[in-house]
Amino acid sequence: MSKKDIKYTSIHYNDYLELEAITNAQNLRSVEADDPAHDEMLFIITHQVYELWFKQINHEVHSVIDMFDDAKVDERSIGTAVARLDRINKIFRLLIEQIRILETMTPLDFLDFRKYLFPASGFQSFQFRELEVLLGLKETSRHTYHGTPYRVVFNEERQARLKAMEDGNSLLELVEDWLERTPFLELGDFDFVESYQQAVRHMLDREKAAIEETDVLSDKFKDMRLKALGDTDTYFENIFDQSKHEALMAEGKLHLSYKATLAALFINLYRDEPILQMAYKLLQTLVDIDERFTTWRYRHAQMVLRMLGRKVGTGGSSGHDYLKTTAMKHHIFADLHNVSTLLIPRSELPPLPENLKQRLGFYYGS
Repeated sequence: MSKKDIKYTSIHYNDYLELEAITNAQNLRSVEADDPAHDEMLFIITHQVYELWFKQINHEVHSVIDMFDDAKVDERSIGTAVARLDRINKIFRLLIEQIRILETMTPLDFLDFRKYLFPASGFQSFQFRELEVLLGLKETSRHTYHGTPYRVVFNEERQARLKAMEDGNSLLELVEDWLERTPFLELGDFDFVESYQQAVRHMLDREKAAIEETDVLSDKFKDMRLKALGDTDTYFENIFDQSKHEALMAEGKLHLSYKATLAALFINLYRDEPILQMAYKLLQTLVDIDERFTTWRYRHAQMVLRMLGRKVGTGGSSGHDYLKTTAMKHHIFADLHNVSTLLIPRSELPPLPENLKQRLGFYYGS
């Protein structure tokens, strides 16, 4: 039968979804050991569903990477990328809620079959590691597993696949490249960096003056507020001085280049300009993914604490402590979160030259 013929061949629902294979893939080890544990079925199905959703998420990430893996991104594809990334966010919301279902199993219910799981562990989920790599988590940023590379739990073929993905372009790296090509940072008489720095200085001077002149606060509280306000040597230090930004990158504290960070800042500040609205949505959707991914990690850690307390995980990790640390440390798009630190009120925004506003809007000449 040719591929063309397959299009028009009728098929049964069960066969199309391969339900026999799926619904017969729950093999309870407690039953095989003649020690049946009722909740092992729930445990298996919940994790199988996770793996199916991981497959869908990776399918979406691969497609977005393909869109951005070019020296020139077709801007018409940005809307599609945003829609697919937003789908990932909605899947993560579902995965977070799914933990509630697993928590209907009590710690004693889990202990009825936990002894049959060793040394299986979620740490051995290839698709989950694939997702981390595709998004942009580097090995140098990982919380290590017994001080060894995370790949060691996989066979040679899968280790090679993960290494190849690490050597390729992640979504974070491709978005960085895309941001660096933002053409609006310096055009004609408009220098965004200089204009922004002047606006920040003006804002800080005005806020300091307001604190110093108020009659409501004591001198002690004025001093506290002034320190909390900061200056160009605190919150704005790395955006005012490229060398300081690059020093933080060398220390692993920042990942986006200076130019990409400036572009992300520009997009966030001037998000209301028509041409920047979709770019802004893209950046915010990536921030949402980072937030939901972290929330899922944290909820997973709390669920493990509830089920096992401080027991060691079945895969040999420190259990809750390991998972909690990864939730805190494994932020992938943290630099996009940090842009909020650099935002200034709309009232302080440097006005854009008219020719640039026309380029950023829907302008039609006669």
